[in-house]
Amino acid sequence: MTSTVYYTDMTTKADRNLLEKTRKAAKKAGITACIEKNDLVAIKLHFGEPGNLAFTPPPLLRVITDMVRERGGKPFLTDANTLYRGKRRNAVDHIETAIKNGFTYETVGAPVIIADGLIGADYVNVEIGGKHFDTVKISSAVHQADSIIAVSHVKGHELFGFGGALKNLGMGCGSPSGKQTMHSDMVPKVDPEKCIACGTCIKYCPEDAISRVENNKAFINEELCIGCGECVAFCPVEAIPINWKTDEAAIQEKTAEYAYGVIKPKQGKTGFINYVMNVTPDCDCAPWNDIPIVSNLGILASTDPISVDQASLDIINQAPVISNSVLGKKNEPADADKFRAVHKKNTGYILDHGEFLGMGSRKHELKTFWMKQSKTVK
Repeated sequence: MTSTVYYTDMTTKADRNLLEKTRKAAKKAGITACIEKNDLVAIKLHFGEPGNLAFTPPPLLRVITDMVRERGGKPFLTDANTLYRGKRRNAVDHIETAIKNGFTYETVGAPVIIADGLIGADYVNVEIGGKHFDTVKISSAVHQADSIIAVSHVKGHELFGFGGALKNLGMGCGSPSGKQTMHSDMVPKVDPEKCIACGTCIKYCPEDAISRVENNKAFINEELCIGCGECVAFCPVEAIPINWKTDEAAIQEKTAEYAYGVIKPKQGKTGFINYVMNVTPDCDCAPWNDIPIVSNLGILASTDPISVDQASLDIINQAPVISNSVLGKKNEPADADKFRAVHKKNTGYILDHGEFLGMGSRKHELKTFWMKQSKTVK
C-alpha cells in the first residue's frame, strides 16, 4: 500500500503565506473532510514548556480550528499531563503554560482542554491486543472525541531519535501512568526517606500491592505489582521515582501501540499535519530550544501517520545541516540519518511497529504544491 503525503516548502508570497499554505495542505489531504456537524474534534498538539519557543506557532492552529468550524465541527486544543514534574504536570499549570505560550481563545479560536483531567487520572482503557499491551490508557477527552487531528512539530528526541505524529499521539495521549509503562517495565520502589505516609499510592494502586510498614511508610510488594505506574504518577512528593530505563526498540513500539489505541476507535476520522520548522535537536518538553539542525523545510499533511512521519524524515535527511548547530559541529555527511547522528537512536522502530499494527505505510507518494519548482516525487 502506498499513501499520499502533501508537501509545501516554506517559501512564501502575498497570497501564499504559511497560514494559506497550512489551509491548502490540510484541504488537499482531506484532513477535515470526515468531520460532520456537531462532531467534537480534538486537535492534539504540544503547548511547549516555558522557555522553549520552538513549538508550533498558535496562529497556525487557528487555520485548523476555522476549517473544523466550517464543517460544522466543534474543535478544542488538547494535550495530556506529563509524567515528569514540569509546568504541564496538572491541568492548572498546563493551561496556564498554554496561555503564556499564546494558545488563547482569541488567537486559536478554540478552548484548551487537558485531555486526562486535573491530575492525569481521567483516562479510558482501550483494548488493542498489541505485542506489549493488551490495553492502553488513553486520555478521556481524546478517546471521547469524534475525530482527532494531530498537529506535530517535528524535532529530535533523546529516546526516540525524533518526534513526529506517532509520538505526539502515543506518548502525548497516554495518561501519566501510561507514560510510565511506556518508559519502563521495571517494578517501582518507594524511597522511605521521601515518603510522607499520605497513602495516595495505596489509594491509586489497582492491585492492592502497596501496604504500610514501619512508620506508616509505603512498601510495594513486587510479586503483586503489575507495573501500571499509577503510584509513580500520583505520589505528591516523588517518593516513588520515575524509572526511565528502557530499550529503544521497546519504548518506540509501546508508543506506537498507544498511538494505535488513539486512532483505532476513529477509523476514517483522523488527520495529521507535520511542521518541519525549528527542527531542534531536543524535544519541546525541554525548557529551552537549541539551534535547529536544518533550515525550515515545510508543511506535510496526510491521513496516514506513518507516511507523514516517514516523509518528514526523508526531507530532513536530504537537507543540508546548519553549520553552527549541534549536528553541524559533528561534521556529519550532508545526507546522514540526522537524528541518529544526534542521539544515536534508530528512528525506525516506531514506524515499523506502527505499520505492523496497520496504522499506515512507510511507502508514500509525496505530492508537492506552491513551491519554487512544483513536482511529484515517488
